[in-house]
Amino acid sequence: MKSNKVVFSLFFIIVFCMAGSALADENNSRVGTRAFGFLKIEVTARPVSMGGAFTGLADDESALYYNPAGIAALEGKRYILGYQNNVFDMQSGFVGYIHPLGANKKASVYLNYLNYGEFIRTDELGNEEGTFGGSDLLLGLGYAMSLENNLQVGATLKLIYEKIDVYSAHGFALDLGLRKSMNYGRASVGFMIQNLGVQMSNLTGTADKDPLPLRFRVGGAVLPKGLPIRLAGDVVLPADNDVYLAIGMEVVEVKPLYIRLGWSSFGSNYKTGASGDDISGFTAGFGVEYNNMHFSYAITPQAELGTSHRITLTGSFN
Repeated sequence: MKSNKVVFSLFFIIVFCMAGSALADENNSRVGTRAFGFLKIEVTARPVSMGGAFTGLADDESALYYNPAGIAALEGKRYILGYQNNVFDMQSGFVGYIHPLGANKKASVYLNYLNYGEFIRTDELGNEEGTFGGSDLLLGLGYAMSLENNLQVGATLKLIYEKIDVYSAHGFALDLGLRKSMNYGRASVGFMIQNLGVQMSNLTGTADKDPLPLRFRVGGAVLPKGLPIRLAGDVVLPADNDVYLAIGMEVVEVKPLYIRLGWSSFGSNYKTGASGDDISGFTAGFGVEYNNMHFSYAITPQAELGTSHRITLTGSFN
């Protein structure tokens, strides 16, 4: 009990400090100054449908991206397959595998791919000269283990590649995560450092290198006794933007169906003063279980930019 109180105290101190930073900084001059912007795009349907609040929850295969420590608590050989139809005809995919290394250790690998579609190439006079494309690729190699007192730790090495037309860039990053489960699994908290790394080469081929979109995430989740709803919340501190909040809920008592809703204050970045601004930042989705598989869907309105759709299939080979 004493260790749980210490964890909760540290958790709320971190949340308080990060929220204070958000209130103090109204205009962030660092917006758009980081390389490999696709690293900031949320992935997989379940976390997205809950507003991106998954750092503390991290109890399924999506933990590969949101908190690598969470995979240490999963049983057996696990997989995840995801597809996203994004705005402006951009499409992306996510494929991952988790392999047990004994009772308390896990190894993992995943691929995250983003295709920007085709663009019309023109000369300086505006004459069309065919088309060109662009894409991003991320390979993640992870390791996680369970320690005493329901504490899990994890790390992921990420190899990054970006290409636009004939120009390319690459780099590498490290994700570090902690997660602690409490109250017989009904509550959990988590902390993550995301995209800690460097750009090795840039698209222009010059010696100048841009920093990566470093982020700090802290979150928690709880399944209150007597209620059919799981609640989750995250505070995210990006190095190139203002702190934002993410909250989500999941109805868990109508199995095999799960209903999910979420909201993120980051949605304010999509607002343009148009009628669609009212729902920007809100997310929704559902999940369906069948045998060892779980299908999830998420919808994300982004005001005048359009709407994103994600589908994800997770499960075990057992």
